[in-house]
Amino acid sequence: MSEPKMIPTRNGFGDEIVALGRENRDILVIDADLGKSCKTGEFKKQLPAQYLNVGIAEQSAAGVAAGLAACGKTPFVVTYAAFGSMRMVEMIRQEACYPNLNVKLACSHGGFTPAADGASHQSVEDLGILSSIPNMTVIMPADYVSARRLVRAAAEAHGPVYLRFTRDAMPVLYGDEESFAIGKAKLLRDGRGAAIIANGDTVHLALEAARLLAAKGIETRVLDMHTIKPLDTEAVIAAVNDTGKIVTVEDHNVINGLGTAVSAVVAELGRGVVRRIGVQDHFGQSAPYERLMELSGITPAAIAAAVEAL
Repeated sequence: MSEPKMIPTRNGFGDEIVALGRENRDILVIDADLGKSCKTGEFKKQLPAQYLNVGIAEQSAAGVAAGLAACGKTPFVVTYAAFGSMRMVEMIRQEACYPNLNVKLACSHGGFTPAADGASHQSVEDLGILSSIPNMTVIMPADYVSARRLVRAAAEAHGPVYLRFTRDAMPVLYGDEESFAIGKAKLLRDGRGAAIIANGDTVHLALEAARLLAAKGIETRVLDMHTIKPLDTEAVIAAVNDTGKIVTVEDHNVINGLGTAVSAVVAELGRGVVRRIGVQDHFGQSAPYERLMELSGITPAAIAAAVEAL
């Protein structure tokens, strides 16, 4: 079995936004002086009339984007996840979400992937913060292919969308023929022993955990829940009905993230059990990405152990 290609999901955004911009002149990029890291350099080179760098002024980027959206444009605000979700949050709420404008937030360096940049640049709160704002859609693709497809889906959908990408390279899990719909989970592996629901950079870890479990005779369902809001509640309900046992996995605080969203569905059903694997309500630190994930117990072995414990 050959090793999968390894590509950061931010590269998927960088490639797809160029394709979208060439097709539609109303697609714009509003950069906050992080174009090199967030992969907007090719867009700037090919489509300079559709590109604006406001500098290190994220709040201004949100305001400019809202104004352009009010004039019929589709702006993508580009920065790091920590800044796009927290430094800009009031402007996003007031100027994009409240009037339900067509503003897209394309944020790289999600979760622990900034690694050595430390806690100030690691966003383990962003998905929860933005999920709580009305009219906002929240997405985290698992690989390069899904990033491209979901960026396109975000451009085609009306209203505010938050897209979270990785700094680090992730295995390419999907073929070019795969299609994706906002709010519809992808079934990567089926099984009735338990279900693992993951998103973003933890999906490949969930698949590896399922392989470890299969070697012990436990067949596990694996779902890529790339859209946190709106959540695919039908997929969660099916997982409860078919297995009764769910383990959620995320590179995010277990409070108000994917695990919380899944647990809410299960609680309202009144049956089934959920175990949440993720950042256990603490800040990150400066260390290699893999080490940070290990310290939070976000590993295939830990996921498999959680399933076995159920």
